[in-house]
Amino acid sequence: MSIEAQPFDGHAVSPATQAFLAKRHGLLINGEWRQGRAGDSLTTSDPATQRLLASVASGGAADIDDAVAAAGHAFNGPWSRLKARERAGLINRLARLLERDAALFTELEILDNGMPRFIAGLTVSNCVEMFDYYAGCILGIEGVTTTPPPHVTADAEALTYTLREAVGVVGLIVPWNVPVSTLVLKLAPALAAGCTVVVKPAEETPLSALALGALIIEAGFPPGVVNIVNGPGETAGAALSAHPDVDKISFTGSTEVGRKIVQAAAGNLKKVSLELGGKSPVVVMPDADLDLAGPGVAMATFFLQGQNCMAGTRIFVHSAVHDALVERIVAFAKGFTLGHGLDPAVNFGPLISAAHAARVMAHIDRARADGARVVLGGQKLDRAGHFVPPTILTDVSPDMAVFREEIFGPVMAIHRFETEDVDTIAAMANDSVYGLSGSVWTRSLSTAHKLVSRIRSGQVSINCHGAIATNIPFGGYKQSGWGREFGREGLDAYLQTKAVTARL
Repeated sequence: MSIEAQPFDGHAVSPATQAFLAKRHGLLINGEWRQGRAGDSLTTSDPATQRLLASVASGGAADIDDAVAAAGHAFNGPWSRLKARERAGLINRLARLLERDAALFTELEILDNGMPRFIAGLTVSNCVEMFDYYAGCILGIEGVTTTPPPHVTADAEALTYTLREAVGVVGLIVPWNVPVSTLVLKLAPALAAGCTVVVKPAEETPLSALALGALIIEAGFPPGVVNIVNGPGETAGAALSAHPDVDKISFTGSTEVGRKIVQAAAGNLKKVSLELGGKSPVVVMPDADLDLAGPGVAMATFFLQGQNCMAGTRIFVHSAVHDALVERIVAFAKGFTLGHGLDPAVNFGPLISAAHAARVMAHIDRARADGARVVLGGQKLDRAGHFVPPTILTDVSPDMAVFREEIFGPVMAIHRFETEDVDTIAAMANDSVYGLSGSVWTRSLSTAHKLVSRIRSGQVSINCHGAIATNIPFGGYKQSGWGREFGREGLDAYLQTKAVTARL
């Protein structure tokens, strides 16, 4: 039955989305769409209704070989010969095409991932901004002159300068939680730096990457500059990570898979950027503005149903405000409207899959067995789709698994503390293998900045949480990853420095 006759949970999609879903979806290699060498395919479905969306070609190691060869040819050929302004022009053109098709990409993110419309629309507009930002950085990629070495200048004049050059062929491995946004935050700086890429989308959410591939062709990028190979991580992802002709891997995903990528990359010592797991601390001091902290702390955990790496799911609340804050968080969470993201009124969607929902529920059940008290949620909804409602746990001790392990779901664990000593509080916040994000809620700037300086995370916010933007570097300490994305640091990850000395 056609998509037109099967509206999603009572909500229709646009003709453009209908036409896209009806296509035969292949792999993008060397500027052409094709089926994988083995003829395999994978399917993707709507997590809110479990309805099949599309069948997509699935590639393996042989397809990765073809894609890497195409990227290498483009890197050493037509792409390298483009002037900086021409490269910037192509990226700007891609931004305008994405802007034109924003409604399509918004619907694809809703259908493939399950995110609410307001989040999907925001991520697509942010992608346009990222392309424009990094296109604007291209003319600023420049080296410096410096003092030549004395053994060269002993009997002659000399000139020493540095060049900033593209790393080469880059593999981009993208997660399922914010598919198009995570792809673009890697792709835009990689293209700006002059790299060529092979993209491996998450097998759960390949559609927006394929739609972006069509725009890349339309924008006029030379064949092979961007290649897209769908497929399982165990095959396509592993082959890309280990490939001897790939110069760099950029991966966003779990810490467990990040370790495997590091091992695979050791063969040719390729450069690796990793944005991995998190268990971010949220510290609420006794002088916090509770009217601000209530919804702020709630969204720190429940944004995108908790399926984001910087989610604040370890909540430290001073006993003086514990009960009042919990009351506000519960009231806020009860105000979420659960349902299909195509409905503009919905602000809380499903989890990505049945397996992931089962994993989240196992964490909740274990926490309950360990003595945590469920004050909201705690049960999977009995309806189509993978819906786990906002779940709030109190009486949580720091040794419980729910307080230590990344859940990647809508589960808030609250720990009550008594002290106001910043060193003690920071030690509690730092008692984790992760260090990605975090926040401090207080009216005291002195307390806030003392805690920020002591919390070992790549990003710590004061009276807000997850304050990311295109120009602000983002990445983790400890087992939350290597390197930074966004901002100038995100561009630097795709560049390397060459020193040149000329005896005159």
